[in-house]
Amino acid sequence: MTEAEAVRRVAMMDGRHMFGRTRIVLDYSAIDSSNLLEAFGKALAIHEKNAAEIAYLWRYYKGDQPILNRVKLVRPEINNKIVMNVANEIVSFKVGYQVGEPIQYISRSDDESVMKGVLLLNDYMFTEEKAAQDQEVVEWQTICGTAYRMVLPDREWEADECPFEMYTPDPMDTFVAYTTDLGNRPIMGCICQQKAGQTEYSIYTENMFYVIRGGEVVSSEPHAYGMVPIFEYPANRARLGAFEIVLPLLDMLNNVTSNRMDGVEQEIQAFLKFINCDIDPEQFKALKEMGGIKVKSVDGQKADVDVVKTDLNQSQTQTLKDDIYQSILTICGVPNRNGGSSTSDTGSAVIYRDGWETAESRAKDFEHVFKRSEKQMLKLVLRICNELADTNLKLSNIDMKFTRRNYENIQSKSQVLCQMLAQAKIHPKLAFAHCGLFSDAEGAYEMSERYYKEQLASLEPQDDPDDNNPNNPNDPDNGGGAE
Repeated sequence: MTEAEAVRRVAMMDGRHMFGRTRIVLDYSAIDSSNLLEAFGKALAIHEKNAAEIAYLWRYYKGDQPILNRVKLVRPEINNKIVMNVANEIVSFKVGYQVGEPIQYISRSDDESVMKGVLLLNDYMFTEEKAAQDQEVVEWQTICGTAYRMVLPDREWEADECPFEMYTPDPMDTFVAYTTDLGNRPIMGCICQQKAGQTEYSIYTENMFYVIRGGEVVSSEPHAYGMVPIFEYPANRARLGAFEIVLPLLDMLNNVTSNRMDGVEQEIQAFLKFINCDIDPEQFKALKEMGGIKVKSVDGQKADVDVVKTDLNQSQTQTLKDDIYQSILTICGVPNRNGGSSTSDTGSAVIYRDGWETAESRAKDFEHVFKRSEKQMLKLVLRICNELADTNLKLSNIDMKFTRRNYENIQSKSQVLCQMLAQAKIHPKLAFAHCGLFSDAEGAYEMSERYYKEQLASLEPQDDPDDNNPNNPNDPDNGGGAE
């Protein structure tokens, strides 16, 4: 299904409301050549519905919103169609705040070989531009509620420093199906591609790769991954996009802004009202060109020319617009920029009032959901690295750190750290972990410990090499020095 077809399909669903993407669950314990086409047909039907909604949300994010199709019955020549793309603002904030800094892998073990292996894994991820791909994943998550990542071993003709390749496929062309068994393990992943005017479906199961074209299986071959190499990254259990829950409010904001501009234009381009007088078209043309005309009364009645207009209450309109905008930001967990009206607020009051605490709590909630999918992806990455790069890493050796820079209330956190470090009964590692000052408390402690030891070593007195020199004339033992 192309993007245009998906948009047309959603457009035909008049009055439709979206409530997240549907998870594809199939009543099969395994998929092989005997039931592949049947299972694929069931999964594709659900995916096409999801793809239509994803296409709508994607175009909405880009600015193609319902206000552009607005029809105005009264004075249709004044019909402003203004898009206040707050959906784009929400997505941009979420992506920048949550993965503006690269996600780092850190070692959970003190073993030197494990630490070297984790460092090598970070180098591999740098080679594959994983930081940029993480931003793509989170962008799709925020727009449409789900995203996908694919991992494959390097092919012979594209071998490089990294033994695997990572991709971020379009969720309109990708899906993963799960079993109904306990745990809902993934049993099939699919990527749709257009080749030679035909739609080709590349399907991965736990141990086979199939290609379907024209409703038939045209090729099949085994693979040694031991799992489906396509991994889904849902934003939440409902697979809801960040601005999907406020679509009615976003449409209302566009409508208020457009109507407000219509009101301004209609006041400027108000109708003229002629009372007890009649003018011909030439007189009206002269009125528009010169700004005034001479009129005569009819049957001795008082003649007058006036303007038909209705003043728009701009203050009330601005209050309504601000209320809608603040409601959108509050529901989506995005900080506002009003700064408040008080000049005596403390740092904590500003954080809570302007919504930064809510934004931080939403980001922490996102981390746990993201890590679950990331660990599934790492299982295949480690399998490839251990076989092709001679590493020996296990999933339990690795932790993930979101290096989001969080500087709120930094003075209080620094004071807490200093007070805890001053207590002889509190281990310094606990002080680093619980002060809330560092995103990677373990790494900060290790770095600080090394720096502390280096400073102590530099302060130790150094032996003077001339003290043991028997030829030193200034040495008292050699008869030199003070007289």
